Amino acid sequence: MVSEAVGADARGPSVASRMFAVIDTFTTPTAAQSLTLTAIAERAGLPLSTTHRLVSEWMAWGGITRLADGRYCLGLKLWELGVQTPTARNLRTIALPYLEDLYEVAHQHVHLAILEGNEALYLEKLSGHGAVPVISRVGARLPLHATGVGLVLLAHADPAFVEDYLSRPLAQLLPATVTSPEKLRKRLAEIRSIGIARMREEMTAGSSSIAAPVLDRSGRVVAAVSIVFPTGPTWDTDQELAVRTAARGISRTLGYRRSV
Repeated sequence: MVSEAVGADARGPSVASRMFAVIDTFTTPTAAQSLTLTAIAERAGLPLSTTHRLVSEWMAWGGITRLADGRYCLGLKLWELGVQTPTARNLRTIALPYLEDLYEVAHQHVHLAILEGNEALYLEKLSGHGAVPVISRVGARLPLHATGVGLVLLAHADPAFVEDYLSRPLAQLLPATVTSPEKLRKRLAEIRSIGIARMREEMTAGSSSIAAPVLDRSGRVVAAVSIVFPTGPTWDTDQELAVRTAARGISRTLGYRRSV
């Protein structure tokens, strides 16, 4: 795919790092699904001529596609590779029937996400035409402290990971976004106690979410399931039950058995 040597030299970043910088412009939480060449160059911090050449390389390989309006988006080749990873493929296949059942109850956004680095990586999303607008999409990475699935994953993460995460600056995305480490520790403890996370207008205005953990055979939390819906005056107990049921169904299929 790359015609130049990939080793770094004294004059600047390696070709490989510049190639990945181009792809990374599509993967930030706020990135649009399609970008102009100029926007890619600005986000990657590269000259326009260099960006044009690297984008052409990605297009030849299938990693980037040019749309009819001249903008660029991620190509299917990257998605095909991504879904072949055991975690993504197995979880999506096992979870899909339960996610579909959950969608039939809510008729809103239904999410499946895993912990990847310091973010929630979205493996699946089901949505209805009338669902509340949100920024999530399959393959997106969103902050743990500002999403329902992210809070569940953070609540059940290794304590050292949690402390490291809380020691970092946390983005205040909306007025209701909780960024205080002390408040988040209490919130995570509550999530572990009651078994679900509730989030009201902390990532997207007008939307709320309910999320629950998915456990594997060993009892380790490996994913989270959620529904996102228009914010109302109270929490819907039927939706909470539906989310819990979906998460338990996926967990049972993964081999989890609750000890008596």
